Amino acid sequence: MAVIHHTTLTPTKVELLAAWLPSRPWYRSTTAGPALARAGGFRLDDPEGEVGIEFMVVTDGSGDAAPAYLTPLTYRAAPLDGAEAGLIGTMEHGVLGKRWVYDGARDPVLVGQLLALLAGRAVAQAQSESDAPDPTVQVRTVADLPAALPQVTETTDATVLATAQGAPVTLSLARVLRPGPATGEDVRGQVLARWSAPDGAEPRGAFAVLREGAR
Repeated sequence: MAVIHHTTLTPTKVELLAAWLPSRPWYRSTTAGPALARAGGFRLDDPEGEVGIEFMVVTDGSGDAAPAYLTPLTYRAAPLDGAEAGLIGTMEHGVLGKRWVYDGARDPVLVGQLLALLAGRAVAQAQSESDAPDPTVQVRTVADLPAALPQVTETTDATVLATAQGAPVTLSLARVLRPGPATGEDVRGQVLARWSAPDGAEPRGAFAVLREGAR
């Protein structure tokens, strides 16, 4: 069970993301630069109790056209070997001390727990409460899942993880969120969750989609 500490973070998560997002191929650049606001998400528990796992949504700007980005994050007490490309930055946690913050799409602990969620073996947790399942997260589960998805590709709207061998399976983490579920005959499973738009609406869309075949 993850324990949520309500304490100070220096820099804040939003400040870290504001520096990192413009480097991503799916970021919709603006002349004013990032104007991020937290807009929802959920957490998953690490069975080992070592890694914090958060699926955080931020919106950029105001108005109907403001994009909503999914930023899956992991928080670690030490650097993750071989994951330098996924490091977003470090921050000082008021209780836990220095934390290394990673793009969760490149952290095997987050990917493993996302697969467990899709298999029905993990439960989405509230973003800001300890030991509190989030019943608003809907999961279309899948009976058989690959053990790993080692190939990572960035597109203009998603991060796609694929199997390296055997029957092709892809797991897409939406980066630019859109309302509504994923559709298509190749969709095997998906995670649907909601976020808060700048206009006060609470759309729901596919955070993660498992598909048969290569994308």
